[in-house]
Amino acid sequence: MRILGINALFHDPAAALVIDGRTVAAAEEERFSRRKHGKRPVPFSAWELPEKAAAWCLKRAGLRPQDLDAVAYSFDPELARPAEEMGLDDPWDHLRLTYAREAPGFLKATLPGLDPGIVRFVPHHMAHAASGAFAAEGADTSSVLVLDGRGERASHLAARRVHDRLEALYAQELPHSLGLVYEELTDHLGFLRSSDEFKVMALASHGRPRMLPELRRYVYPTGDGGFHATGVPWAELCPRRRPDEAWTQDHADIAASAQAVLEETLLDLVRWLHGKTHDSVLTLAGGVALNCVANSRIAREGPFDRVWVQPAAGDAGTALGGALLLAAGGGDDPDPMPGADLGRDWSDAELGAWLKTAAVPFDRPADIAETVAGALADNAIVAWFQGRSEFGPRALGHRSLLAHPGHAGNLERLNDVKGREQFRPVAPMVLADRAAEIFDGVMPSPYMLFVHDVAPEWRERIPAVVHVDGTARIQTVDRRTEPLVARMLTEFERRTGLPVVVNTSLNTAGRPMVDDPRDALECFGSSPVDLLAIGPYAVRRGDFFRSDDTDDASR
Repeated sequence: MRILGINALFHDPAAALVIDGRTVAAAEEERFSRRKHGKRPVPFSAWELPEKAAAWCLKRAGLRPQDLDAVAYSFDPELARPAEEMGLDDPWDHLRLTYAREAPGFLKATLPGLDPGIVRFVPHHMAHAASGAFAAEGADTSSVLVLDGRGERASHLAARRVHDRLEALYAQELPHSLGLVYEELTDHLGFLRSSDEFKVMALASHGRPRMLPELRRYVYPTGDGGFHATGVPWAELCPRRRPDEAWTQDHADIAASAQAVLEETLLDLVRWLHGKTHDSVLTLAGGVALNCVANSRIAREGPFDRVWVQPAAGDAGTALGGALLLAAGGGDDPDPMPGADLGRDWSDAELGAWLKTAAVPFDRPADIAETVAGALADNAIVAWFQGRSEFGPRALGHRSLLAHPGHAGNLERLNDVKGREQFRPVAPMVLADRAAEIFDGVMPSPYMLFVHDVAPEWRERIPAVVHVDGTARIQTVDRRTEPLVARMLTEFERRTGLPVVVNTSLNTAGRPMVDDPRDALECFGSSPVDLLAIGPYAVRRGDFFRSDDTDDASR
């Protein structure tokens, strides 16, 4: 079956294509439109579809809309209830339901030739669950836990996969929502809700959970697979922070307290689920599953032998999950995700043509990995643009900013380059076969979704990637699946003795991750990056701004 998955209703609109159970392509609309998260999650934007992402997915496979067997839309309006009945203060929520019901017609207009009769509404949290249970390797029989802000009428789903079936075990009804509670705190701390929750997680490391007893009055597990999570009086606990105001210790402490109560509640849900299934594998999805600190505690203290997290755990991942769920229901055997690199790519010739059109000076070194390793060893900042772009919010060695981890000042330097808060950490990438020497935690960790303790003897050697609490959110690199990145890491270690390189996303604050060559050149030209490694080509900052080179842009 040829199935197109669509996520559109709330935020992070995305499309994914699954053919005969195999994931062929997946991309978020923000990478095409250059609007962070694609749109804001308000009812008035619910009609917007991932038009460009969907068209690209079909083009990637050489398909027309009329060639599809089904379209999975990851929200079922028939399951929803009016917002006021669910205890939500959202007077315009009815617009979402109207737009969702009209989605088949909207999709027909967006994808000319599509038969609207093949559009299937997939329950939001079942799509999330499928994005974990069917995409994980070795999860043929497994448990799955979904937590986010909200779906049709719930904010959580505990389920189990057995072969091609996905069985719901428990769902927490709204208004109780761990995701919405975390979003409220994000807003209270002066950040953008439904966008900047990761900043709260980072800030929590700077605080103490001294407000935990008070938060436990409002957020706690109920012992039956669900939880209570609503009504937190944030203003009584901590002064509101303005976006342009410096954070205080109170702000860090309330973030630490919220992080702690989230982790406690998740551990109870995980233990309840394991008590029902006795499975060895747990998969996680939903926006809350992007909280890598909580994921690590679940893996460390929970009852499951293995924890796998969907790299596009937010709503974008429901495009893939919805397609995989329909594939399984239609008789296809879903293959595990081949990796997170499911987006666009360009041939060497196409990249060279882009650079010539842009009239920028560049060269083609014998080995771009070796060239980059040498630049990093000299403490350059490198923009790394290689292969297919990543699906999900993490840069995983395809659209990355790289730097030397041995210089503590590179943390501040990178945050300045990206124009973001200085309390934000950057992450290390490390060869999978070297990781256990330096880091303690879930291995392998290819999607940067767990935190790891850094061995004491390494903290002074790689200070740029060590967070204030002595941890790092690592990406392990497999030589077989990422040979170019692995060669760069090997060459860097040969020069420096360090098998680790700083890796953060190739973007600047408030902008989506770089996706196409134009994005890469714009980012390189507007920020103090020393070298752009784009495919096999190298663009050097000194040459880029040297006027006498503009007539020789392909040497």
